[in-house]
Amino acid sequence: MIYDFLNDLTGSPFIAGTITALLPLFAFILPFALFAVLLERKVAGHMQDRLGPMRVGYHGILQTVADIIKLIQKEDIIARNNDKLLFNIAPVLTFAGSYAAFAAIPFSSVFLGANIDLGIFYIIAVTGLVVAGILMAGWASNNKYSLLGAMRSAAQIISYEIPTILVVLSIVMLTGTMSLYDLSESQTSYFWNWYLLGGPEFEIQKFLLIPFMLIGFLIIYISTLAEVNRTPFDIPEAESELVSGYHTEYSGMKFAMFFLAEYANMFAVSAIVVALFLGGYQSPFGYLGNLLNINWLIPLEQFFWFTFKGIFFVFVQMWLRWTLPRLRVDQLMAASWKYLIPIAFFNLLIIGIISIL
Repeated sequence: MIYDFLNDLTGSPFIAGTITALLPLFAFILPFALFAVLLERKVAGHMQDRLGPMRVGYHGILQTVADIIKLIQKEDIIARNNDKLLFNIAPVLTFAGSYAAFAAIPFSSVFLGANIDLGIFYIIAVTGLVVAGILMAGWASNNKYSLLGAMRSAAQIISYEIPTILVVLSIVMLTGTMSLYDLSESQTSYFWNWYLLGGPEFEIQKFLLIPFMLIGFLIIYISTLAEVNRTPFDIPEAESELVSGYHTEYSGMKFAMFFLAEYANMFAVSAIVVALFLGGYQSPFGYLGNLLNINWLIPLEQFFWFTFKGIFFVFVQMWLRWTLPRLRVDQLMAASWKYLIPIAFFNLLIIGIISIL
């Protein structure tokens, strides 16, 4: 939709496509990453009864800007025995997988890169590039800690994609669409129409669906935590065991790209959860623009609500990081294969039976 508007404005498909492709990076991902790093430090600080960064800017708000400037100036070190080609490609590929996911994420009814019919399928597929990038980084680094971290990450992400896909299938089965835009539109602008509470289309079945939708919501949120390597599933980067895991050998902007990809992924998975279960960009209480009869205000309200919901779940991810201990490798794999996958499969069957009643 943004592309169509820019194409009409500029008259050039190339310029419209280029601006549309770069817009998520400069308008959202970079500012969000700067904000999220500061937020994580502040959350960690307050949970540990301290203040976090306080020196650079008011209450440390410019600390992450200073860190980016520092990383840009850092020397790009490549060890003699590294596989230089794969070593250089890995952080770019990892970031590209996270960045490409934003093409199908609907921030509002207007602020949407592409209304893809298979939006959720596209996001699950394209984020698979992250696994390839992480494996590439671990192998090319010629470092045993990096290789161990990469192998752990690949096993973890592939394992936890299965319960994620099973929960996504349950929503697709109910709604008949994979478009995140259509899913957001169908939940309308009041919280009792969200799929977490049974959705808008189902009347008799709605109350039967609620407990199973809550279970699906918990499963997909836990699974997405594991997919972005966040505590208690951060064994690929386990500092106490693997130094920093797959990015141990990286410095400067290549190191920064891994962290940029991680924070972009954190918001992307939160956005998926919001679009599937929590109304997407819809307001829980209706729109001020409708009340005042100001149509242009509605997309801005939608953008606010979508971003607010997404950042809230990012905050919960940070909260859990500084609350829970890290799982062992065997515990992490058992949580997926012994518990989440069977429960998600059973949940899918029950939702399917209820939906045809």
